[in-house]
Amino acid sequence: MDEDYLQAKQNLESRLIYGSYPQVITADLEHPKLDILESIKNGILLKDILELDNLKDSLFIMSLLRLIAFQIGNDVSHNELANTLGVSKNTVARYLELLEKSYIVFSLQSFSRTLRKEIGKSKRYFFGDNGIRNSVISNFNRLALRDDIGRLWENYCISERMIKNHYMAETCNYYFWRTYDQKEIDLVEEAGGELAGYEFKWTKKKEQSAKLFFVLTRMQNLQ
Repeated sequence: MDEDYLQAKQNLESRLIYGSYPQVITADLEHPKLDILESIKNGILLKDILELDNLKDSLFIMSLLRLIAFQIGNDVSHNELANTLGVSKNTVARYLELLEKSYIVFSLQSFSRTLRKEIGKSKRYFFGDNGIRNSVISNFNRLALRDDIGRLWENYCISERMIKNHYMAETCNYYFWRTYDQKEIDLVEEAGGELAGYEFKWTKKKEQSAKLFFVLTRMQNLQ
């Protein structure tokens, strides 16, 4: 659905809470939006993933999704997920792979040029749609009543950026970047040998991470 800047700004809260599925956007009242999201989550997404690998444990899938939903923007440990859910690390990895194949979630790998300050081999998970994420945790409160606005905004911006690149036929590799002293970039795009970094902050806050990132990567390229 095409929107100008003013329309996008007016609809932003709805996008962050209910997501961007076309049938959700065109619903007029709040309750139909919730019903549609529940239908998408239970009748389409979960059904598809269960049929994808002849699975039956939808309760486990929802438990895993809830854990992921509360860790948006944070490094995710397969071992910690496995311990919390009482299963093996391989089981967690298998289900997460299926969730990615079903486009319910997607992951970002950590970007590293083997610099000593950088953290490598980490993953972060995000939802393809904010409405599905909020449906998983059963929270459709308005932004003024929430404590997860930053996570909603980051998830929305990263997913929308990837969708835009897809429609523009831009081929990119996607990462996040973080150092041991907590400097980080939310999204790093690598395309055609070029790097671009993006920070998505709901509140106005000066960040030095982007400058540090490009200084460090330039130093690495010069070595």
